[in-house]
Amino acid sequence: MKITLNRINDEFLFECTNSQGNSILLDNTTQPGARGVSPMESVLMAVAGCSGIDVVSILKKQRQEITGFKAEVEGERIPVDDAKPFKSIKVKFFLEGNMDPKKALKAAQLSFEKYCSVSKTLEPNVEISYEVFVNGEVVEA
Repeated sequence: MKITLNRINDEFLFECTNSQGNSILLDNTTQPGARGVSPMESVLMAVAGCSGIDVVSILKKQRQEITGFKAEVEGERIPVDDAKPFKSIKVKFFLEGNMDPKKALKAAQLSFEKYCSVSKTLEPNVEISYEVFVNGEVVEA
């Protein structure tokens, strides 16, 4: 796996491109007129995307009908010397469709405990938690 990063203006705007030519823009979002996401926001996006792919894949294999899928991810940061790494990340999945809520919860559990490489990479230093909502109702364990 390899990406390239190219500076595309005189400030802090960078384009990151993967080997297939797909790209995202990164920027210093503390500056006015930022056109990309911050690197730390991209980490939260990576957690959402990785676990989202897992959850949808697992539920599709179980022949669950997913008509809507959304995730919200919040990260709490703490100062460590001059950096501010994540202390904790909370993911909320909002699924719509004709599905067994317990299967949706289990899919999320499998993602975070077994499959999601992004969360597994962060796991030694970041507490990651999640909640699952199906058709507007929280799914209890």
